[in-house]
Amino acid sequence: MKSPGIRVGNQTSCNVAARLPFEFAINNAFDAFEWFSDPGSSGWDEDSFSAFERAELRCKGQEHGILFSVHAPWVADPTTHAGIEAIMRSIHFAEDVGAGLVNFHLFPEHEARLYTEALKPLIKAAQMANIRLSLENTRQCSPEDCNEVFAIFSAMPEAAGRVGMCLDMGHANLFPGTHNDCLNYVDRLSEQVPIIHWHAHENWGDNDSHLPLFTGPSARDESVVRALIQRLKKRGFAGSVVMEQWPQPPEILISTRQHLLQLWNECK
Repeated sequence: MKSPGIRVGNQTSCNVAARLPFEFAINNAFDAFEWFSDPGSSGWDEDSFSAFERAELRCKGQEHGILFSVHAPWVADPTTHAGIEAIMRSIHFAEDVGAGLVNFHLFPEHEARLYTEALKPLIKAAQMANIRLSLENTRQCSPEDCNEVFAIFSAMPEAAGRVGMCLDMGHANLFPGTHNDCLNYVDRLSEQVPIIHWHAHENWGDNDSHLPLFTGPSARDESVVRALIQRLKKRGFAGSVVMEQWPQPPEILISTRQHLLQLWNECK
């Protein structure tokens, strides 16, 4: 089941070899897949694949109609030299495999002007690679932090159409100011914040458990997911939706994806 404007897929896991989730995506006709640079015990990072293997991945993605995204290491802080290097590695990998987007975290502990200035070389590299950058809200990141960063980007011509937000609904649910109320988080985002990527998972408000949709609170009441879809549609969302988990059994992802696409098509 597919829907015009959005793609729904899965992500690598730090607990299993990267090719397992990727082959799962291929075998189940998913149309999005995210490479998360997080080796963990047996996961993946950009050094896992040679130039030949990257070219092979690019061909496989095109053959199966899968749009790749790349998640830079979660610790990659673009205000540091190490963070810039890590995100650059993700950008180069994204270019090699034909990904459309590289995702990394917002760091609200930094002043917004400092953070946005630090992204200038990354924006230039993204432009050369013809990819977009998405900035993800963390559990510590308020809607107002996002608003402040994107208010600055709105005055930077080089960021237009190149930099957007990744809405992590699980993190929004855990942010103290919108605890157990991710819809309030979205409502507090300025209209000038372009949401271009969606990390889809839920929790009970106690920890970042990354439950598949419809297995946590929305198993009892899916109205929040419906309302979130309605808000995203009003904002013109047309990006990838990434299911950020590798559940057991992984077939849960199939039913999660089908249900989410059904709701997307039903909601106005």
